Amino acid sequence: MSSDTYKTDALIAEDIEAYLDKHQHKTMLRFITCGSVDDGKSTLIGRLLYDSKMIFEDQLAALESDSKRVGTQGQDIDFALLVDGLAAEREQGITIDVAYRFFATESRKFIVADCPGHEQYTRNMVTGASTADLACILIDARKGVLVQTKRHSFLCHQLGIKNLVLAVNKMDLIDYDQEKYDAIIADYEEFAKSIGIESFTAIPISGLAGDNITTKSENTAWYDGPTLMEHLEAVEVRSDANLDKPFSMPVQWVNRPNLDFRGFSGLISTGSVKPGDLVRSLPSGKTSTVKSVVTMEGELEQGVAGQSVTITLEDEIDCSRGDVLAAADNPPEVADQFESTIVWMDEDPLVVGRAYWMKIGTQTVSVTVAEPKYEINVNTMQHLAAKTLELNAIGVSEITTDKQIVFEAYADNRALGGFILIDKITNRTVGAGMLHFSLRRAQNVHWQATDITRDDHAAMKNQRPRVLWFTGLSGSGKSTIANEVEKKLALMNRHTFLLDGDNVRHGLNKDLGFTESDRIENIRRIGEVAKLMTDAGLIVLTAFISPFRADRQLVRDMMGEGEFIEIHVDTPLEVAEARDVKGLYKKAREGKLKNFTGIDSPYEEPEDPEIRVNTVAMSPEEAADYVISKILPLK
Repeated sequence: MSSDTYKTDALIAEDIEAYLDKHQHKTMLRFITCGSVDDGKSTLIGRLLYDSKMIFEDQLAALESDSKRVGTQGQDIDFALLVDGLAAEREQGITIDVAYRFFATESRKFIVADCPGHEQYTRNMVTGASTADLACILIDARKGVLVQTKRHSFLCHQLGIKNLVLAVNKMDLIDYDQEKYDAIIADYEEFAKSIGIESFTAIPISGLAGDNITTKSENTAWYDGPTLMEHLEAVEVRSDANLDKPFSMPVQWVNRPNLDFRGFSGLISTGSVKPGDLVRSLPSGKTSTVKSVVTMEGELEQGVAGQSVTITLEDEIDCSRGDVLAAADNPPEVADQFESTIVWMDEDPLVVGRAYWMKIGTQTVSVTVAEPKYEINVNTMQHLAAKTLELNAIGVSEITTDKQIVFEAYADNRALGGFILIDKITNRTVGAGMLHFSLRRAQNVHWQATDITRDDHAAMKNQRPRVLWFTGLSGSGKSTIANEVEKKLALMNRHTFLLDGDNVRHGLNKDLGFTESDRIENIRRIGEVAKLMTDAGLIVLTAFISPFRADRQLVRDMMGEGEFIEIHVDTPLEVAEARDVKGLYKKAREGKLKNFTGIDSPYEEPEDPEIRVNTVAMSPEEAADYVISKILPLK
């Protein structure tokens, strides 16, 4: 090999290394395209991929073949096919799922999400918008501002997207008419102001023809602004804006590969951190000094927003997954009651008072949602009265978590202000939301410590406090068996109290009816009372239909390990109805009694109760003896 050849290879290797280093350190912009159906979102993204040379030759050949098969609007290539990957999308000519695509230019890397325009798939649009720095809202120049344009704009604003581009597409189909373009901009500007959008960048484009996408179009000589690509390359990304905020990092994982190393790993959401900084672990409030900031490449002089790092501390403080490390002198708040905006994303409506899982940052807690203060009409911005939230509805409601969480207002910190709601039974994601502020009563109400503890109360009674939760259909024999069990426990000198469903509705819960939400609130209150009674050292017996698994689980979660004993009084519907001591089934069958469990309201049987009694095979006394045998010993 000659020296000239060696030099040439070395220069090539050096050029490659410089090229890779340059691309590695490019900033990343995440953005979405959204708007109404057929506004040209997929076509625009396809054009961006094509013009930025991000399509391989085999992909281009397949695209040209597919374009000929489906037919195009006088073009050789249907750019939308680059993004519409689902068979159903190609068949219907619409976007259903969120499609993510990557491309890059000389100055920046991009991840773009093509969001569906149909109202039916608004929940998918929220998913794409939740991580975006910019939203490109498309408008069909022939149609102007539509309902879904307003819906998506409102959601983008609520989700904290500061950078908005109004791309008036299909300008070629209105002969690049400036007057029509200006009218659309004026119409949108009026709407934008009404919802609090302070600024946006308007660009006339044609995704199909390529006007003002990557190069200035001669067809719009009257437009003197940037092309879409020029704007995307120049706009500030959120990670840059987050650098000026106080340090915060939700802890994703406690990294302990050996006894000599203990670090806290996570993605820095705001600010920066370096060795020597004083940080606070929340919610405990313990402070320590940063010893090192570590990545796979080694120790850093400083970690900044957007970086995934492991932080080691000088002191051994209590900090685990779900906690938050933050600047000691400017930490986030800690609370358990909030006002929030919720976007409901499930076919089944919100059940007020039901416990859902809430995931916020790396924290997972149980949460209940109060009746909405109002639902927002995205067309008029009116506040509408609402008892619940249906699919795609947007409402403002107060929420309560079962323990304090670390948070910031969503407008200030997405990582600590944005959350999702998960159904505890089906594990479906049912909603997404943004926290606005904590409720003052959450900050002003504190737990009062007492000297006589729960264990002291139990020791004085020489028993272990427990809740014997009898559940079953009306007429199954819950109250009868619970009464027998209490009599037998009394003969054993045990301290008990029986909470019966009908008796409680004469006092504590006399304001509640029998709708699904009222039943949930009925059980929640009973759970709180039962918890207080176990704190007093009592063995509490409850006899309630309690038809929903999620609500029985809510009460179980209030108790200590092994203190909640679920007893399914397993009686077939036909047997319970034949007994019908109170005549309730007859009234329900005649339509005189609404929301009756087993008839027009469901009963969700326990899947794995601690005790199951069959009242067809057992007498009440035999069932009581069986229950007693299962809960022994009592201490």
